[in-house]
Amino acid sequence: MSVHVVTGAGPVGSTVALQLAGAGEQVRLLTRSGSGPEHALIERRRVDVSRPDHLDEAFAGAVAVHHCIHGSAYDARVWRAELPAAERVVLEAAGRAGAVVTFPESLYSYGPVDRPITEDLPRAATTGKLGVRTDLLAQRDASSTPTVSIAASDFYGPMVRNAHAGERMVPTVLAGRTMRVLGSADQPHSFTYVPDLAAAMIAAAAREDLWNSFLHAPTPAAVTQRRLVELTAEAAGVRVPKVSSIPQWVLRASGVVSREMRELGETSYMFTAPFVLDSSASEQRLGLSPTPLADGLAETVAWWRAQEDAAA
Repeated sequence: MSVHVVTGAGPVGSTVALQLAGAGEQVRLLTRSGSGPEHALIERRRVDVSRPDHLDEAFAGAVAVHHCIHGSAYDARVWRAELPAAERVVLEAAGRAGAVVTFPESLYSYGPVDRPITEDLPRAATTGKLGVRTDLLAQRDASSTPTVSIAASDFYGPMVRNAHAGERMVPTVLAGRTMRVLGSADQPHSFTYVPDLAAAMIAAAAREDLWNSFLHAPTPAAVTQRRLVELTAEAAGVRVPKVSSIPQWVLRASGVVSREMRELGETSYMFTAPFVLDSSASEQRLGLSPTPLADGLAETVAWWRAQEDAAA
């Protein structure tokens, strides 16, 4: 039995921890609150992973660290202040422990694209949150600790709340209300199932030939946001709701007075033109395939209905 450390208990960290435990691996799940999923093989610890004095004991004996923490706010200034320093601490501690570090990564560092996104495109965005992600990748490349970054497009799946295909979409579809999507409802956009991202991180950690690489999480063929809403309704067995869109100019106008809207507007280009992730090369290297959208959405709808039942 190997020891895997997971930092963060959001949808990615929790899914990685549960997949590892389900495969019989010992997991140490580190969060500031000591929260996370319950499983006999998951040891939840109260640890601030941004503090170097907390990590050597927590990382002792680990073969891999799956670093899944987020910034405390969706804000470029917050990311710049929090994320590079925390990653540096984790990389140094993992190096002392002899562990590889895997990272769930976004597509932000590619910046705006005009073609399907493949791993050989430049990752050199410089502004805002996009630039923070570019700098994080550079820091990983410069580290003597082996790393693997697994990039995903917008998330969907069980436990995914704060996402375009999370609490904004699924409960709205289940309730039959009008779904207002960001940008165009009719441009193709890739959506990554979080369990597929978690499986890729685990597989890459176990393969030394994949260390120090940048891979794409297995992701199915892109669909329009309108089609995603239709498929969600089909998975739920409910009427397809009306779909309308929030145009980019609304975000720009709102951003004049709202920093939150301005931050959201920074990545709105992903929804106003085709935004397609090509994961075929990484799928071949990892030996993994994406979960079909219909199957992933069925699991997603079942999870949301369980949350509604538990709250009732």
